[in-house]
Amino acid sequence: MEPILFYGVPQGCSLGSIIALEWLGEPYRLSRIEMLEHPWPAAFARINPLNLTPAYLTAERHIVNESSAILLHLAARRDNLLGYAQGTPEYDRLNRMLAYLNTEFFSAFRPLWIAYEMAENPPVQEMLRNLGNPRVQQACAYLNGLLAEREWIDGGPKRTVADAYFAAIARWAEYHKVLDVHLHPFLSRHLQKLRADPAVIFADAIERQLDVKSGGQFRGHVTLAEIEPLLLT
Repeated sequence: MEPILFYGVPQGCSLGSIIALEWLGEPYRLSRIEMLEHPWPAAFARINPLNLTPAYLTAERHIVNESSAILLHLAARRDNLLGYAQGTPEYDRLNRMLAYLNTEFFSAFRPLWIAYEMAENPPVQEMLRNLGNPRVQQACAYLNGLLAEREWIDGGPKRTVADAYFAAIARWAEYHKVLDVHLHPFLSRHLQKLRADPAVIFADAIERQLDVKSGGQFRGHVTLAEIEPLLLT
């Protein structure tokens, strides 16, 4: 069977890995994990004991966890179509950008996601928003400055896995009503450019369970029950 990406919904950062798989153009399958349903399927703990998405089962039946590791794994395929050769300055530049998105930019939203679950406690919700909003604004300002002089998020001549991940994370600023197009015009422009890309449209439709045709090599969904016999012991 083809490689399988386990992606989380709603609003999962695993959207970035779906986009990258579409851009890569190699056959793959998806397995959907509803993050708001508890408990998660027990079988998923065999794939990631931390119960986090995304997770990736390779064609050789090896498991890769964590977004940055999955994206760098994909970036190396097809002669570095979505990345650069390891050991080069270009690879270091891409890895640095991906690391920033996966740490500082991602974590800036954490208080806002916690606040999202605190609707029954407005004072705590407001406190968390007051904590998270300045961090997100600061991160958006930093990325906006970079994108003022860049076509792609890492500063290179082509789209990479960093752009795929950016599309997944930057949309959170809109979701939480933090992104200001007047303060962050270049970030907003890049996000809109990516949003018009067929792979991003496909990934968004997959999340929302809409009928959509892949522009890549998507081979359909599989269930955890179907996957269990394939897992390496």
